[in-house]
Amino acid sequence: MASGYRRGVSADPQRAVEVRRSARRRRTVSAYREGDRTVVLIPARMSEAEERRWVGVMLDKLAAQESKRTLGDAELAERAVRLSEQYFDARARPRSVRWVTNQNTRWGSCTPAEGSIRLSHRIQGMPEYVVDYVLLHELAHLLVPGHGPRFWELLEAYPRTERARGYLEGVVAAERLPKVPTAREE
Repeated sequence: MASGYRRGVSADPQRAVEVRRSARRRRTVSAYREGDRTVVLIPARMSEAEERRWVGVMLDKLAAQESKRTLGDAELAERAVRLSEQYFDARARPRSVRWVTNQNTRWGSCTPAEGSIRLSHRIQGMPEYVVDYVLLHELAHLLVPGHGPRFWELLEAYPRTERARGYLEGVVAAERLPKVPTAREE
């Protein structure tokens, strides 16, 4: 039974949720990602209200696990290739993709002449769709150097562009907020 569960910010509205009930399963609930959907395994006797609650719990757990997972440079390069294939018909071909620690005012950068892409370590641990957006943004620069209409046209192919941009804008806004002293600091 596929459903579009939405609970908190961790449930990704782009990802379908499939609930599989099992008569053999007595008490345990588990979940995993399968392509573009999340599969939640629950006992058959569970009520609809319990199902909704457990789906929310499991979506939150998966999101927390995924946000802690960081990609190495090799995985980042593989991801860039997959994203280029999926959104740009494999036309963007970076020669190198890596994390860097010297970008504190940019999320990423690209040198089209060298085919190199660098992503700021600050986005490690951000949601996957945000990392994918930054990677796609830099991949698009391999095809279109500036930020003109053709560049933004390319990024329209990614369905989470606006959401990722909003997330990054929120991070920047939060960094600019005055620091409120905690009880220990006062």
